[in-house]
Amino acid sequence: MRTHTTTKAPFLFAITAIVSVFMISPMLLSVMAGLVNNYSVGLKSGLTTRWLGEVWEVYGGTVGWSLALALVCVAGTIVLGVPCAYALARSRSRAARIFEELLTLPVAVPGLATALALILAYGQISAFRQSFAFILVGHIIFTLPFMVRTMASAFQRHDLVALEEAARTLGASFRQRFMGILVPAVFPAIVAGSLMVFTLSVGEFNLTWMLHTPLTRTLPVGLADSYASMRLEVGSAYTLVFFIVILPVLWGLQSLAHLLQKRHGT
Repeated sequence: MRTHTTTKAPFLFAITAIVSVFMISPMLLSVMAGLVNNYSVGLKSGLTTRWLGEVWEVYGGTVGWSLALALVCVAGTIVLGVPCAYALARSRSRAARIFEELLTLPVAVPGLATALALILAYGQISAFRQSFAFILVGHIIFTLPFMVRTMASAFQRHDLVALEEAARTLGASFRQRFMGILVPAVFPAIVAGSLMVFTLSVGEFNLTWMLHTPLTRTLPVGLADSYASMRLEVGSAYTLVFFIVILPVLWGLQSLAHLLQKRHGT
């Protein structure tokens, strides 16, 4: 068995390397395009940070708003999603299953349709429509199913159900059981769900494109604008800015998730 596995290992590593190169190469080319004077000439035209400066001057404001929007979206999905996931995990009723299916509809329905529904329902509230809160509502609707699914699986663990039942038998109130036992036990799942929600919120374009206004642009919307209205070098420089801003945050959240998983022995 060990020999058979060892024989296949180089083949599997080769496939992984080919797929990785295939996926990463376009991103590297895009980054390079944002650092050269002229993309059609290539590296021979020389390296420059001029395009990065132009991107930051025109679209720098979208960076802070996108990060803030994603972080608030994470907080909102935690507050709404964790109790909802617990209720769905502990309920065996048909109504709970129907609600769970309805909750996943925003994932199946195109983002443009969800955005149009929000505009029809709340677009007449001008102050709300012209604020980032309007985009935030759309992001929470879109990302909430991912948080709920992740947390529901964590709450359904048999050891956690037994631990909660033991605490209830000993006289612990629901609040004591939920905040003192369940939430700490599923905290790694909360971090994993938060990572997923943050990633989806920062990169969401279709829904955001319909909901944004000229004063409420986010990173993906700014990226689309830069590609549509300016030189390819500017759009590629914007992609590089996107990577510089987002990757450290994602790596930090992933490191936190791995640390918590090791600490909890999962």
